[in-house]
Amino acid sequence: MILGFDVGLAAVLVFVAFFAGIGITAVGPGGIFLTVALFALTPVAPATVVGTASATFVATGLLGTATYVRSGELSDATGWRLAAVLSATGIVGALLGVRLNDILPTDLFGILLGVFVSATGLLIWWRTRTSTDVTLDPTTRRGTLVTAGLGLFVGVAGGLLGVGGPVLAVPLLVASGVPLLAAVGAAQVQSVFIAAFATAGYLVRDAVSVELAVLVGVPELAGVVVGWWVAHHVDETRLKQVLAAVLVVVGPYIAFS
Repeated sequence: MILGFDVGLAAVLVFVAFFAGIGITAVGPGGIFLTVALFALTPVAPATVVGTASATFVATGLLGTATYVRSGELSDATGWRLAAVLSATGIVGALLGVRLNDILPTDLFGILLGVFVSATGLLIWWRTRTSTDVTLDPTTRRGTLVTAGLGLFVGVAGGLLGVGGPVLAVPLLVASGVPLLAAVGAAQVQSVFIAAFATAGYLVRDAVSVELAVLVGVPELAGVVVGWWVAHHVDETRLKQVLAAVLVVVGPYIAFS
């Protein structure tokens, strides 16, 4: 037995966490699969699942940021401006989302968000099959405003439903014309702030399991390094197609969870 789980279940969680880490730095979405596995396969309370997963996302975000600084996506003014605007507005959005949680019907919002995520996946897939001149330059006034709007939306979704960070930021940035690697790098920075905000809230409620965080966090961090390597050695069009497929699958989960 490991943390009350049989060895087989612990091995499955380690396996899922590793591949979740790969997804986080290769295409963006990844952590959501760890959350789903903890919900579906363990008797851990839902609040502890989300709190513990959020704690691991702080670590993956920090390591992901470091890897993308090393490879150059976050080492220039453009990359950091994109990350800074996305993160600052994401924090504001998260605070707003928590407030809206008491007002809006979250079931309806979840359905709409799920449809939106799947539709974004289809849009990204379509863009890999056609030529487009759409680009987003975060150093321009228009680029800053668009990035701020996307960051705010991602933050609201995170505060309202507990989803956010790379699973939403990366596809929205890519659909807006940001190169995939730049989008993934910026999303790593934003995820640190959103996950830290969520983790702090769950720590106050004593809903973070340190032992479980270590069990799934270590392989998740290993996956982050592998995912970064994959992102720099696989054709970007192929990665975008993988991202699109993941979003089409994730959308229904968000809608009906």
